[in-house]
Amino acid sequence: MKINWGTGIVIAFGLFMTFILYFVFEVQSNSKYDNDLVVEEYYKHDSHFQEEMARIQNAHDLKYKPAMVYTAEGLKITFPNTFASEKIKGNILLYRPSNKKFDFNTAISLTGNSLLISHEKLIKGRWDVTMEWQYNGIKYLSKEVIYVN
Repeated sequence: MKINWGTGIVIAFGLFMTFILYFVFEVQSNSKYDNDLVVEEYYKHDSHFQEEMARIQNAHDLKYKPAMVYTAEGLKITFPNTFASEKIKGNILLYRPSNKKFDFNTAISLTGNSLLISHEKLIKGRWDVTMEWQYNGIKYLSKEVIYVN
């Protein structure tokens, strides 16, 4: 049986389409390749974007900013001494981009002027830290990325 060039092209396209469809079905059916949305309620989150930008600007305009440092004990967040620690209210979201099962929220409860999140709660890899806090009626938002070794 002889295969001419037209039949060869059709066979090549058919094999290529089969190859691509195999990978599409593999990614969609395997839970290892989880493709969830970053934010569950995207449009609701997006409607508050301008307010979020104002809170980020408030945090940026501070002369002395809170510092986030990862140490051997865990993530240490230190507020400047110019803030009265009992007036600071808010929470900290630790977001794990690779797996939402590890995400968690922590209320800000300071010891002195700092807060320590134990290294036992943080697995190795990248963490996006979002700190929403309020002081004297002014709302602030700080975002940082930390890497846990």
